Amino acid sequence: MRTAIDTNVLSALWSREPLASDIAKTLGNAKTEGGLVVGAPVYAELLAYPKATESFVNSFLADTGIDVDFEFQQRVWLEAGRRFARYAKRRRRAAQQGPRRLLADFIIGSHALAQADRLMTLDPKRYKQDFPELKLI
Repeated sequence: MRTAIDTNVLSALWSREPLASDIAKTLGNAKTEGGLVVGAPVYAELLAYPKATESFVNSFLADTGIDVDFEFQQRVWLEAGRRFARYAKRRRRAAQQGPRRLLADFIIGSHALAQADRLMTLDPKRYKQDFPELKLI
């Protein structure tokens, strides 16, 4: 079972947030159940982590056995665009619009649907609404 990883998971791990030990255990379990992967948007967001260098990110991913998927199939882009369009339409009609979602979130979700069996995220509410069929951990 291949697990895609959202940026917030690795960011929380690196920041040693209170959930860091639980995150590490869950990542370890997911790794034994199948491969771990981050998509290109997650990789790019990790480079923006405070004091993270490309070398640090590459070493961390290699040391933990997390693959990087830089090449997305057309279906990932199309699905992300469709779901982002539905979100934008829903947001325009809403009386209380709430915080804006980024296109990257929809690319991450679409990548998980197409190239993994599930998504590990610390923000399940975000993905449940727009990717109800996506298994989350």
